Order: sequence, then structure tokens, then C-alpha cells
Amino acid sequence: MNSNTQASQRIAALRTQLADASRAYHELDEQIIPDAEYDRLMRELEALEAAHPELDSVDSPSHQVGGKASSRFPEVTHAVPMLSLGNAFSDEEVRDFVRRIDERLRRKQLLFSAEPKLDGLAINLRYEHGRFVQGATRGDGATGEDVSANLRQIKVIPQQLLGQGWPDVLEVRGEVYMPRADFERYNEQARLHGGKVLANPRNGAAGSLRQLDPKISAQRPLSFFAYGLGEVSGGELPATHSDTLAQLAQWGLPVSDLCKVVEGADGLLAYYRDIGERRDGLAFDIDGVVYKLDDRQGQQEMGFVARAPRWAIAHKFPAQEQTTTVEAIEIQIGRTGAATPVARLKPVHVAGVVVTNATLHNADQIARLDVRVGDTVIVRRAGDVIPEVVSVIADKRPEGTMPWQMPRACPVCGSEIVREEGEAAWRCSGELSCPAQRKEAIAHFASRKAMDIDGLGDKYIETLVDAGIVRGVADLYALNRDQLLLLKLALDADSPEALASQLSLHLVPEGSGDTLKQILRLSSDDASWRAQVLAVPAQFQWNTKKIATKWADNLIAAIANSRNTMLERLLFALGIEHVGESTAKALAVWFGDLELIRYLPWPLFKRVPDIGGEVARSIGHFMAQPGNQQAIDELLARGVQITDRHPPTAKLRAELTLANLLQDMEIPKVTPVRARQLAEAFPSVDAIRDESAHNFVTAGLPAETANALVAWLDKDANAALFSNAGEKMHELLEKTPEAVQQVAGPLDGKTAVLTGTLAQMSRDEAKARLEALGAKVSGSVSKKTSFVVAGTEAGSKLDKANELGVEVWDEARLLSFLAENGLSA
Repeated sequence: MNSNTQASQRIAALRTQLADASRAYHELDEQIIPDAEYDRLMRELEALEAAHPELDSVDSPSHQVGGKASSRFPEVTHAVPMLSLGNAFSDEEVRDFVRRIDERLRRKQLLFSAEPKLDGLAINLRYEHGRFVQGATRGDGATGEDVSANLRQIKVIPQQLLGQGWPDVLEVRGEVYMPRADFERYNEQARLHGGKVLANPRNGAAGSLRQLDPKISAQRPLSFFAYGLGEVSGGELPATHSDTLAQLAQWGLPVSDLCKVVEGADGLLAYYRDIGERRDGLAFDIDGVVYKLDDRQGQQEMGFVARAPRWAIAHKFPAQEQTTTVEAIEIQIGRTGAATPVARLKPVHVAGVVVTNATLHNADQIARLDVRVGDTVIVRRAGDVIPEVVSVIADKRPEGTMPWQMPRACPVCGSEIVREEGEAAWRCSGELSCPAQRKEAIAHFASRKAMDIDGLGDKYIETLVDAGIVRGVADLYALNRDQLLLLKLALDADSPEALASQLSLHLVPEGSGDTLKQILRLSSDDASWRAQVLAVPAQFQWNTKKIATKWADNLIAAIANSRNTMLERLLFALGIEHVGESTAKALAVWFGDLELIRYLPWPLFKRVPDIGGEVARSIGHFMAQPGNQQAIDELLARGVQITDRHPPTAKLRAELTLANLLQDMEIPKVTPVRARQLAEAFPSVDAIRDESAHNFVTAGLPAETANALVAWLDKDANAALFSNAGEKMHELLEKTPEAVQQVAGPLDGKTAVLTGTLAQMSRDEAKARLEALGAKVSGSVSKKTSFVVAGTEAGSKLDKANELGVEVWDEARLLSFLAENGLSA
């Protein structure tokens, strides 16, 4: 095969590939190859056509602009063609661009307007006598799509120009784009609600403008920048491009404040570097900068080539998107338990960085993209944003690949990975026992409204966990003063040598030498040396005259004090998903005993007011994990005690019925009415579990309900849950006292508000005592407030109480009232 035949075949292949990519990009708003690959193929085609002019063709993609206009919109013929720009990828190409202009114009000074190259959709806005009359896409440069109705939804595009002096006809060219923050917010909401996720801001802008329903476009966060002109008649504009942009801004059209006039090639390259450094912090995506000869008369003298002006060029940044292959899909467990799929990639350079991993966000996103191991994918990295897979190149998929499925077990701790109903996110249910969640779990456990371990900050927790000293919340109760003092010195020092020097001042010399030698053997280059220090086996004798120990003694005391706690505090401290303070309190009031709560099947939790299926299942999943049960056992073994343990509330007895249990099991087709029918016809869980569909129908259930019930019970997991729930319900009934006549508390029906600082007790303790006497404690003052308890430094709530004439108690009156009713401070 001769070289001419080879060139002909390669040119044909390149034209097909580029035409397909251009059609997808401009007409379907889809990207089947990254921009960098498109640019590389186009340059290869242009080089081959230059080397073999006999093979050139007017219909080659190298001579085309954009894509054909869609038949879904009316066509618009551009009065002045909308051309594209030539590209530069190196400093030398920019200098060649300036040199060609200089050789042609022979000016003493060459000034250029340098502007950001927005990554959006090129648009032509037509104004007649200052009023917006039509807007169109670029299309193929000669003919575009009429998207006027959608453009009218973009608030920054003026429908009437401001001021005066506009030409009779003024066509403004610019870019419709989607700001980054709005793009991320839109995609976040789409992921949460199962909607379509936009691949990138450019696709989002293009797709939004091509919606047939303008109401959909109005919901998309679009914006616009003007950067040039089309047809202008019946008026004059400034002689320079930069002054023209300034005039457009005065008429109310948005113009980027990054536009700048610079001189010569050095000025252009300095601008390129400056914008490149600022690129990641911009509110919108750009893929380069554009240089335009500022003098419009000079522009006319330079003229045009086939599809681009000779007086302007785009200087591209390193590509933010590249293709690579997916070698594996793994699950990463975050600090809060969120299970995020991560693609392990064949290494690829993206935006100047070697990328080996990319986020896939969640299982729904994987399903939407249909990402599989072995796929060729487009990966995007913008600035410091985590790289993400944005699309799959389906025609390169290997045969025999299977759709990806979320694993059922946490790869870190083995606990069940669960998904909440209606949510996109999956999470590990091993909150307390999962090492990936350990630091977050301990910080929450120690927080003020949980176990209230004052003084245990995030830095201490991080180092204690990294050192392996604290592997779970129970290990907090084994900490000693020596460890804390050494921890504080290690955090304050910046190297093992500095720590050893400090220790030499603070330790009694006898017996400390070996410890100092061990510490000095640690490498200061190792980021974990502080954690290693805590693993040094030593009992220290501190020179108490030279080291402050009070803070450590206070922290040890705070840990010890937290051992005696209320059930609602401990339940909240466990960090069960969806169990906040109010839910923890409700569980404590209704069940009264941790030993009951930790072994209940989830449907029984729904008997507590305001606990629905999602929260009940979350509690059940947590308690079903062996690691979490072990963590609770360890806490109890370390001396944590519940001070307010009591039998279940008598109100629970009326709730524990077979009909309610059937309803709470969430069996398909079993409504409250059908649940009552079943309970009346069959006396027990065992009787229902072993019955046939025929007998259910005979008892009055519709055939559809009977069949759904039998199908549900045929699953072993469901049958086991039903039986266990029945057994635990009867155990609860045995422990629940008979209802007794309730004696009204002295504050029944009263609403109290606490403000300021109390000397004799915390606000939480005061709240608990007021609630024990029947009061409702609110966070804000209103006309319905019965009284306000004001401590020292009371603020706006006290002012509001005085303004509304609400009764105000000081701390002395509160203490007196509590004492009168048998509740002392």
C-alpha cells in the first residue's frame, strides 16, 4: 500500500470520527470523545490535508463550523456567519499568530483584547431598536436554531437595552453558560431525587437551551457573557473591540470583567498565565483564553480563512477531560458512613495531574451511566474538584461485561450496607464499630449534648485513634493522665527532637532516659510520628512544678463523670442514623431500658410517636450489627451506667397489639383495615405465618392481599422478622405495667423558655426537671409562653418576654419551685 493510499484511508477515518463527534456535541449535547482528543484528531487531519492537497475537500470537518441546526426548532440564517476560532496550544504558536499580524499590518504597536474562553454554547442575540427580537444558536455557522423563547428565561439577558444610542439592528454574540456552583447544586438535587445528572456545565447549558418547553429552561441556572458582534446597521460603534465591549456593558449586556487590553505576544502570554492561575477559582468553566486584535479596522484588513478569522485565536489550557479505562470499582466508606463508589482507573494525565481514581458519586449515578469494569470512560478534573467519570464510550465496551452491583457488606468492617427508602445514598450501618467512621463517632459521642466530655477536641481524638490507643468509644474510659500529658506535648511539638527536648524539662530525670531514646528513634519525616509517640510504653513521673496538669485532670474527671448518664443521652451518643435528641428522648421515655431497646426488632419502634419506618429501620440496622453490640457491651463493661432506667411506659401496653404489629411490618397490601381483619381471624403470629392464601381469603381478605401476604411470608428473612417481632412484643407486654390514672403535674399545659446561664445546674438539667413536672420547654418566646427562666447574661429572649408581658423567673425562684415539688438542684 503506497503512502498516498494510506493517507487517503486515514483522512477518511478521521473525517468520519470527527463528524460523528461534532454531531453528538453540537446537535445532541453529548460528548463521545474529550475535547483534547477532538483537537488532536483535528490537527492530524489538517496536517494530512496540507501534505496532500489533492485529498482536501470543502465538506471536510476541518472546514466546518459546529453542527447542523436541529429540526426541532425553526432555522435562522445568520446575516453574518458565526465562525469558530483557530487554536494555539503552545507559546510558540501564540508568537507565530502575533508575528503574522505584525508582518501584515506593520503597526508600531499591536494591542489585543484578551478574554476568557467560556465553555458553554455560542449564541447570537438580535436587537431591533433596542428590543430583543430573536436568539439563535451558532449551528453550522451559516444556519442556527431559533431558541428565543428559552433565551428569554435567562434573567441576565436584557429584553430591552438600557440607555440610548444603540444601532437600529444590533446582533450581539456571546456564550450561554452554567455557573459551577449552580451546576453542582443542580446535580446534587438530581442525585438525591433520582433525576438526570448533567455531565458537565457545558452540556448543561446546551441541553437547557434546547428544551422544547421554556419552563424547563427557566428552571436551569443559566447565565450569559457577551464577547462580540454580528450584524450592525443604522448606527456606529467604537473603533476598538475593547471599547465596544464597554459600550455593550453600558447597554445592560453582561461582559466578563476578566477582559483586558494587552500589548504584543509577551502581554498575551502573561495574561494566559494569570488566568490559568485563577482558573480554578472562577465561578464558571473556561477551557482557554481568546486573543483578538483590538483595532476593528485592523481586523478587517486581516480578514478570514475558511472557518476562522485571522485576527483572533484561542489559546487552550491543558485538557480537563481525558479517556481511560476502568480497572475496578470499589467502595469507599466516609467518616459519616456514606458508601461512595470509586473507579480505579488506568493512570491518565488530566489537567496536568496523573489521575488513577475518580468518584462515581453513588449507585444511581453508576446505573445512569452504566459504568462497568473494563469500560472506556471520559474522566473530568476541574481544579481541586475530585476527578469524576462523566460518560462511558459504549462502542468500546468489552464483550461479556456485567452491570455493577452495590456490595451488601462494608469493605472496612463487614457490617451491612443499607440504603434508605427514597434516598440515593448507601451507608455502612456499623457506626460505632467501623474504623472508617471511628473518629467521627468518637467526636459525636463526646459532644456536649451526648456524653458531654468537655475538653476532648478533634486533634486529640485524631491522634489517639491514629495511635491505636482509642479504637472505640469505650477506650475513652481507659485513658490516663500520662497519656494525655504526653499527647498535649506531642501536638505542640513539631518533631520528635522537639518533643524529647520538652520532655527532658517536664519529666523527673530518673527512669526517663529510655523513653527519650525511644522517641528520638522516630522519624520526623513520618506524618504519624505523634501517634507513634503514644505507643511508647512508659509510666512517667512528671515534674508538676514545670508542667500544667490541671487540664488533663479536668478531662479525666469529665470522662469519669460521663459514666453516669441518662438513657436518652447515651442513645443520642451512639450516633444512630436519624436518631437525634428528640428521638432518643422518646425511645428512653417509652422503653426505659437499654437492654430492651438494643434487642427489639425494628417494627416495634414504630409504636413510639413520631418514629416512622425509615427511623425505625435505621435503629434496627444499627442494633443488628455485631460490632455495634460489642461496642455497647464494652461501654457497660467500662462502667457506663444508666441512671434513669425504668420499666416501659404504661402507654405502650395499648399499642402492643397484633393488628398494630401487622401494620408496622410494612407487608405489601396489608393496610390498617386488613391488619385488623387478620388479627380478628387469626389469634397469633404463628397462626398467620402458617396459613394459606385460601384461608386468608375465607377470613375476608381480598385475593390480591392474601397472595401478597403469602408471598411476603415465603421469604425466610420476612418470616423470621415476623416471628421475632411477635416474641419480643409479648416480652414487652410482660414488662409493661398496667395503665394507672395519671396525676397531672404542677406545670401541665405550661410552656417555659430557658435563657442565660444558671449557677446551680445546666440548662439541660433544668429542662429535664421542668419537663418532669409537666412543662413543655420551648426555644423561643411567644404569646403562648407561660414563663421565662432567666439566668445571668440573659439576652434577646428576656427582652422579648418583657415586651410581651410574659412572667419571668430568676434562678432562685426556679430552685424554690423545684424544691417544693420534690426536685432539688
